Amino acid sequence: MKTSPLLSACLLFLWACNAQPGSEHPYTNALINESSPYLLQHAHNPVDWHPWGEAALKKAQEEDKLLLISIGYAACHWCHVMEEESFEDTTIARIMNENFIPIKVDREERPDVDDVYMTACQMASEGGCGWPLNAFAMPDGRPVWAGTYYPKGQWRDILNYFIGLHEKDWEKLDAYADRLTEGIQLTGLPRPVDREELFTAEQLAQVMENYLSTIDFQKGGRMGAPKFPTPNNYEFLLQYFHLTGNEKALQAVTVTLDNMANGGIYDHLGGGFARYSTDAEWKVPHFEKMLYDNAQLVSLYSEAWQVTKKERYQEVVFQTLEFIEREMTSPEGGFYSSLDADSEGEEGKFYTWQKTEIDSILADERLSTVFCDFYQVKKAGNWERTNVLYRRENVEKTSAEHNLPQNELTQMIAQARQKLFDARTQRVRPGLDDKMLTCWNALMLQGYLDAYRAFEKPAFLAKALKNGGFLVEKMLKDGNRLDRNYKDGRSSINAFLDDYAFTLHAFLSLYEATFDEQWLQRAEGLAQFALAHFQDQESGFFFYPSDLDPPLIARKMDLEDNVIPASNSAMARALHRLGTVLYNKEYLETATHMLQSMAPRFTATAQPHFFSNWCALYADQAFPYYEIAIVGPDYQKLRDELLGRYLPNTVLLGGAGEGGMELLKGKLQEGETFIYVCKQNVCKLPVQEVEAAVSLIRDSGFGIR
Repeated sequence: MKTSPLLSACLLFLWACNAQPGSEHPYTNALINESSPYLLQHAHNPVDWHPWGEAALKKAQEEDKLLLISIGYAACHWCHVMEEESFEDTTIARIMNENFIPIKVDREERPDVDDVYMTACQMASEGGCGWPLNAFAMPDGRPVWAGTYYPKGQWRDILNYFIGLHEKDWEKLDAYADRLTEGIQLTGLPRPVDREELFTAEQLAQVMENYLSTIDFQKGGRMGAPKFPTPNNYEFLLQYFHLTGNEKALQAVTVTLDNMANGGIYDHLGGGFARYSTDAEWKVPHFEKMLYDNAQLVSLYSEAWQVTKKERYQEVVFQTLEFIEREMTSPEGGFYSSLDADSEGEEGKFYTWQKTEIDSILADERLSTVFCDFYQVKKAGNWERTNVLYRRENVEKTSAEHNLPQNELTQMIAQARQKLFDARTQRVRPGLDDKMLTCWNALMLQGYLDAYRAFEKPAFLAKALKNGGFLVEKMLKDGNRLDRNYKDGRSSINAFLDDYAFTLHAFLSLYEATFDEQWLQRAEGLAQFALAHFQDQESGFFFYPSDLDPPLIARKMDLEDNVIPASNSAMARALHRLGTVLYNKEYLETATHMLQSMAPRFTATAQPHFFSNWCALYADQAFPYYEIAIVGPDYQKLRDELLGRYLPNTVLLGGAGEGGMELLKGKLQEGETFIYVCKQNVCKLPVQEVEAAVSLIRDSGFGIR
């Protein structure tokens, strides 16, 4: 049906009434009062968006309308596309506003909401699920269907389909919502076990065979495309190599890290990694840069350097941390969330190059020729008529082809990189999501500490301590409760399990790096809060939201590891580590019970990479796990030497005196500094040299590289 010009004018007038007085925007909705950059991106859509909350659900019930829940995040390319095509279109907006209660959710702020409706998508939709995630739900939040990005015409048809169902088949919708909700409530729960699992090296060896069968030993990562970094997979493989000497496990790590560092997924001018590669060779990234990826990759490359001493790994760590300090660090010491994939409305525009641009900027034919050859730059482009920078694998071959000594080639490449980096700073930058999330900050804090352990740079420890102070001052509230989000001078949103698990782990690492017991006390406070407010007494596992939050239609558990370890595996490992340091049997038994329940799932699957952090905890149980206590006036020197070693199956504790810790009692000998290598509080004879302590571990039969 055509709309008359007069009616169109009237509609435009009514829409304009939604604008705030004096606003430069024709439309403003309730998202204007939110702090999330993603929600604020939609605050001036003609769609009458509401933030997630009781008010929106109450409005839907009062008006007898379906909820339309749209979920995304600030750096999401297809979220931007759907906004431009549909949510900024006044005709589409009118349909949404008149027939639904539209709700916008930042998945990074509210992963609990995202998880419920993503599960609904996976159960109800025949297509793939991703972001933007668009879900239709009953007024009380029970989902009836969910999908992802749709072009405007298809989105309009979907809206009209659900309008028709609402008018003609409400009972059918209600019944389907019941069935779908019941299914969601049953997913992701731990399975009961009939018998206690024995943690054995032989069983883990079988898991490793399945693990390695999925690895692409030519290009690294898992076979096929797209390729995601998933750092925890390779941290486990590195740990397994350390414990067993399995060279194939180490090869899986190095081929992955080498190809990632050479590929277009790595920013060769500014440092840092994009979220994933769209191809099977790490060449063409999806250009958004996420804090959580870069945090975990700093840890992984630092640990891999400790094992291999590959110079390229150190370069990657230092360049990535320069990127974090330059572009992702707030004045308070917190870390921002992400950089957008898009700039000027085009994906990757900030990072890609025309060859003519490079020739002009470098202004030296030989320099440009060498650089373009080294980074695979083509006149016609190497991707969609432009160029993504990725390194040639064979530096020696490049040197020979250009008749250059390697040191001279390195100097020329560094000079060209700096010139292009300087030129790139003049471009329109990708958008910054400047909210600071507790769990991602804890991952970055851990990254700085792992870099400090590897490279002994005091500046890395200083950054870690500053961020630890930020988390304590801005995120930690009365009674050991955390907030999740910090922006514009205030924290908000009651924290979730991953916030507690990763912060607990990072605070333990701060204790190891400093022997300052305040970090140990704070870690224990977080553990006690999590046990009180997240743990399911029946299964022993932990729910993702706490019992202080308004309930959703399902209170879910996060069990499988992905690009970030699952919050339950992270909490189990943190409790095992904390329980070892404090000699706390409750923590140790909780971790062991959780692993007992999960082990049958990853020992019997051909895809154990979805349980990599559980596998690492299994290794902690199947192989000796040591407490290394250092007590005496020279504790700092010996501690720092031990920090520099790759020792994944140990915890460090100590100080000038015995402090208040059970494991340090009776270990101080006046005027002397001793290292005690212990297992379950049973110690070998003390030694005074780091090499002697390492030998005690090596003599147990499990090698140290």
